[in-house]
Amino acid sequence: MQAPTILALDFDGVLCDGLLEYFQTSWRTYCQLWQPNSQTPPPDLAYTFYRLRPVIEIGWEMPVLVRALLLGIPETKIEQNWSTVAHEIIDSEKLDIAYIGKQLDAIRDEWIINDLDSWLALHCFYPGVIERMQKTLSLEKSTQLFIVTTKEGRFVEQLLQQQGIQLPQERIIGKECKRPKHQTLRQLIEQVPGETVTLWFVEDRLKTLQSVQQQPDLNQVKLYLADWGYNTLAQRESVPGLNKIQLLSLSQFAGDFADWPAPAKPIR
Repeated sequence: MQAPTILALDFDGVLCDGLLEYFQTSWRTYCQLWQPNSQTPPPDLAYTFYRLRPVIEIGWEMPVLVRALLLGIPETKIEQNWSTVAHEIIDSEKLDIAYIGKQLDAIRDEWIINDLDSWLALHCFYPGVIERMQKTLSLEKSTQLFIVTTKEGRFVEQLLQQQGIQLPQERIIGKECKRPKHQTLRQLIEQVPGETVTLWFVEDRLKTLQSVQQQPDLNQVKLYLADWGYNTLAQRESVPGLNKIQLLSLSQFAGDFADWPAPAKPIR
């Protein structure tokens, strides 16, 4: 099986496990916005946050999830209707989504500037993913590697550099691009010359893969749900019944492309 022309990878939950950092940054942002009496998070709050991490799609939702938990909103309601819950909190407390996101990023920036080592230490790359990236970069003539993420690109760049991965800035497409991932994938396909283009996209968020699947012109993009990422058992178990989305294990991801589920036909 031939390697893809383009390998597009999500970052959080596919390459890097940043749960510890997510909670710490979320808690710091929560304290700044809501100013609780204690700067120490309640017992078990972090572990509940970790369990519910799959509901989060973009950064501003992180401190809002902390707020939801401290308001006593049941986990089941958050799991089933997170978007509604989050926007109800935003509306009822007259919050500004853009401001929350800026505060979250500012706290991260300050942390990186003042104590880069402690920030980096809260991130862990999944076993084999750095080697997978290095191997793909060595195949540059046949496969171009891109990171497509809702995380700020500069944070991704910091983490990759720590691992010795020097990916050009234009290959890291982060939150700052302000467009949905399916649109980014479309642009990646359009910019690659040649008659035959195959694009494989690895993502841990099922909803994102389904949004790509709904685009008629992206019908031949090969979609993989990372079974080691921030998703639920129910989501993983639903994949066999979904059209054109396949479950990918970490061992398959880290191995040769020949070990991956069979790719789709060329896009053109």
